[in-house]
Amino acid sequence: MSILVDGSTTFIIQGITGREAVNMTRECLDYGSKVVGGVTPGRGGRDVYGVPVYDTVREITSQMHVDGAVLAVPPAFVRDAALEALDNGIKLLVIVTERIPRGEVAQVLEYARLQGARVIGPNCLGIISPGKSKMGGIGGPAEDTRKAYRPGPVGVMSRSGGMTTEISNALTAAGLGESTAISIGGDAIIGSTYAELMPLFEADPETKAIVIYSEPGGPMEAQLAEYVQRNGSRLPVVAFMAGRFMDAMPGMRFGHAGTIVEGRQDTAAEKIRRLTEAGISVAEEISDIPKLVKERLGEVA
Repeated sequence: MSILVDGSTTFIIQGITGREAVNMTRECLDYGSKVVGGVTPGRGGRDVYGVPVYDTVREITSQMHVDGAVLAVPPAFVRDAALEALDNGIKLLVIVTERIPRGEVAQVLEYARLQGARVIGPNCLGIISPGKSKMGGIGGPAEDTRKAYRPGPVGVMSRSGGMTTEISNALTAAGLGESTAISIGGDAIIGSTYAELMPLFEADPETKAIVIYSEPGGPMEAQLAEYVQRNGSRLPVVAFMAGRFMDAMPGMRFGHAGTIVEGRQDTAAEKIRRLTEAGISVAEEISDIPKLVKERLGEVA
């Protein structure tokens, strides 16, 4: 099994004729994902690597069931594209676009909640269930994706798209592999946090452990620690905290828009303390992650 996507998941790409979206389409198709259509207003009737392009989402959903949508449109058009997808019954949105105004992101997330839909991102690379499907640009070209990601028992969540692949590659090289890996997004406001995704991994019998890649800034680590403590999670969790040097530089931004330390609670040291108190193992180096995962899996075997 897996979470969010599997071999039967169908999705569309909004903004499919853009340069990056064209490359993403090819990569997803080469991996075996079911991209059933694309949307770019005014360019209906064309195709991208055999994927038909439509002017509206409704033209596609009126013909077939669509599970998800990847949004690769410019920031000014993300809100309208997301609302269009949600209005037409699509229940999973992966928003790869970055630099979307926070107010508009909040509007999309609230409307998705009302529609019973889930949002991944924005500013993310997407989702992959190895050997089944990938939704978004995660992993890059299909050949590289197959090397880095292999089916296995570890769920991966990361605020960094590139580090999602880096960690998964380390797990794969150690003979572990991944059930599902998710680039959750690096912005200050995102659709699905670690804690919000944990119940999905908990319900997946294939997932036996979780790895997260984290950064200073924001409340997500505290929320995860609280979730693990409150729910007595069956899944051992291993974390890696980047940007520890930022503790000496309050107010500095590191990498993503959401990575800005505004107070002591946002520092790497404080996050590591909270994670550790919750029973989450914190790796000193990326290379330490597979060993820690194996140790934690041994505890629950």
